Amino acid sequence: MPYKNYIYEYHAKITSGEIVAGKWIKAIYKIIVDGLEKQEYFFNAKAANKAIKFIENFCHHSKGRNDLIKLELWQKAIVSVIFGIQDAEKTRIFREIFIVIGRKNGKSLFASAIIAYMVYLEPEYGQEIYCLAPKLDQATLVYDGFYKMVQAEDELNELAKKRRSDIYYEETNSFVKPIAFNAKKSDGFNPQLVVCDEMAAWSGDAGLKQYEVMKSALGARRQPMILSISTAGYINDSIYDELMKRSTSFLKGNSKERRLLPFLYMIDDVEIQDGDGNIIEKWKDIEELKKANPNMGVSVPESFFMDELAVAETSLSKKAEFLTKYCNIKQNSAIAWLEYMTVDGAGVEKTLEDFRDCYAVGGIDLSQTTDLTAASVVIEKGGVLYAFTQFFMPRGRVETLQATDGVPYDIFVKKGLITLSGENYVDYHDVYAWFIMLLEVYGIRPLKIGYDRYSAQYLITDMANYGFHMDDVFQGENLTPVIREFEGIIKDGNFKIADNNLLKTHFLNVALKHNMETRKFRPIKIEQRAHIDGFVSVIDAMTVRQKYWEECGELLKNAA
Repeated sequence: MPYKNYIYEYHAKITSGEIVAGKWIKAIYKIIVDGLEKQEYFFNAKAANKAIKFIENFCHHSKGRNDLIKLELWQKAIVSVIFGIQDAEKTRIFREIFIVIGRKNGKSLFASAIIAYMVYLEPEYGQEIYCLAPKLDQATLVYDGFYKMVQAEDELNELAKKRRSDIYYEETNSFVKPIAFNAKKSDGFNPQLVVCDEMAAWSGDAGLKQYEVMKSALGARRQPMILSISTAGYINDSIYDELMKRSTSFLKGNSKERRLLPFLYMIDDVEIQDGDGNIIEKWKDIEELKKANPNMGVSVPESFFMDELAVAETSLSKKAEFLTKYCNIKQNSAIAWLEYMTVDGAGVEKTLEDFRDCYAVGGIDLSQTTDLTAASVVIEKGGVLYAFTQFFMPRGRVETLQATDGVPYDIFVKKGLITLSGENYVDYHDVYAWFIMLLEVYGIRPLKIGYDRYSAQYLITDMANYGFHMDDVFQGENLTPVIREFEGIIKDGNFKIADNNLLKTHFLNVALKHNMETRKFRPIKIEQRAHIDGFVSVIDAMTVRQKYWEECGELLKNAA
């Protein structure tokens, strides 16, 4: 029985294992196929096949050979998704395309072919197409590849005019132009397509600003596109990191984004532990490497990777380079942590009244911006941990924060999950009062309370003077053992969030930044405006629970 299209064919083959693919690739095609089945998306076979046929009939290789491109199934599937997945009005769904793939898999050639298709067959008049990179010589790499592709085909070449700074297509008054970073001068652009090549090498602030400027400029077009293709790199806190966090969050079901389309070709595991506790280095497995290199055996032979592996085994720096270039495992990479179903499934309708006279552990996270503060207690009962979290926010900041964060804080205030405290800054005496209330109203006794060292000292002093045992929790990679333990507990269904959707959101906002050298990680936000204060307060509580378990674990079980 023939497949409906290349999307269904690829999905079927990666699902069955006929074609090796990593978890993120399986995830995006499940999202696409499920969306088609539910009619959230519509498939325009004519549009998809038009793009594929153009590439295979008019686009030539530009390095080492000049024969026509023959797309592999994984490439046909990507093209089909980009151009064929549309809404009910036959408008392309996806605007941000993010392809992460290992070296030597033909990513620049693929980008050049996409440019060629949009120049010659995109119906929109007056297209502006930009090849973007930090420096002009970098931006010209894909641009030159496109021009060589045009020159190799007489029918395309005679319609294009090479000018001093661009390539012009008179029939539709369109041009393709390489540009370097200049966010201020980019404000006046009206792009139909922006190609961002090797964006893992884009530096932090400059790259972030330039990307946002170009992305916002897309709004004037009916179905524009920003196409980012990269191998993993080494620069931290860059636009690559932001897109990776957004992508993994979307693929896990934690994001409601509609326009982002990530194809993350990367290995699933650097190493795993077998049942006997032995470490198996998966990055050395050729089958695992196929997950990051879908063109293995086509554009590059298996023997190439075996040779590179032999070099990688000689030193840690060579290993790091191999993991980055051919496995797409960025050193100090950050990915979304918990899946939506895990967090949502942890919700339970419980009140403090259900835990009268129980022992607990507590945690406090005082936001450095003083906009949102979180205090939590974690209580064990019947072998299950229950978290209660109270948030605090200045009265005068609610409207502003609601607009900037995109969170309905007013609703959470009405539900009692947020205490309005102070006018422009949280009054930490209210945090102190919440813990006193737990003890005096419900008899809930926090035996240990963890706090970040940056907390307001007067609050810590007041708490200690009252009789609470306060403990400084070191943040960063020091939390690795606690987070590992906590992940197991929540995935096993033994951690519950007591009727608090705001706390759930904070859990879903967490990404883990991995340090491949130390094998440790630290929690960070999935994006700049996201909040994780509630999560941090819970982890502070879990930290003191783990630290003092021998001392007061029996009491914390609340078994009596």
